[in-house]
Amino acid sequence: MLPAERHRRICEALRAQRIVSTEDFSRMLDVSQETVRRDLVTLERRGLLVRVHGGATNTAGGFGEEAPFDERSGMDRQAKAAIGAAAAALVRPGQTVVIDIGTTAVEVARALPADHRGTVATCSLLVAAELAGRPHVEVLVSGGRLRSGDLACSNAQALAFFADLRADVAFLGSGGVDASAGLTDFHLDEVATRRLMLANTVRSYILADSSKFGRVAPHRVCGLEDVDGLITDARPSSTLESGMERSGGVVVVA
Repeated sequence: MLPAERHRRICEALRAQRIVSTEDFSRMLDVSQETVRRDLVTLERRGLLVRVHGGATNTAGGFGEEAPFDERSGMDRQAKAAIGAAAAALVRPGQTVVIDIGTTAVEVARALPADHRGTVATCSLLVAAELAGRPHVEVLVSGGRLRSGDLACSNAQALAFFADLRADVAFLGSGGVDASAGLTDFHLDEVATRRLMLANTVRSYILADSSKFGRVAPHRVCGLEDVDGLITDARPSSTLESGMERSGGVVVVA
């Protein structure tokens, strides 16, 4: 079993049961307890759990680190594909659509119908590459400083691009979504870009699988009141769902 799959199953187990022992993880994953301990150290550094004597416990939020792109792209693939399909279903022909960065954002691009007609603006080279062969889609790329892994563009050139763009709908990636903290992210340079996307778009949606619920990344993008909805794979907590509804947003469960 690859590390990414082990990490996914560890996080799932901790969402279902608050405390899990190293011995139980070892049996569940069919690996040694030493391998489990190494995995727990890695996940704790990323803020996904807290190690305790003999095992680990889940953690609501925490700053942590973002997992590497290669690992994230292999986690929760079905959930991300479902979210992408639900987001693509909200797009109408002829619209100008902003698709942000991240593994789930790429799924939105993949889910657009093969005969879709319209304009897609993005700061993700991965999203751009996904749509480059579509004959009826005009792809606009922001440019700017490139971050490896996600191949995300940011800084002044990206800001100028989105400042001059007016879009019908935007789909935003997320580091975490919390009722109090709102939408948060791991990369400071990309926060300002997302805020411009929000300011210049008629409707905007957060893309977040259930692992992002209650998690708070280091940099705040906006409050829940600044978006029109959350597209996810599972019903969020009552606190998060109520916060979204109070702000006038909708929760779309794929």
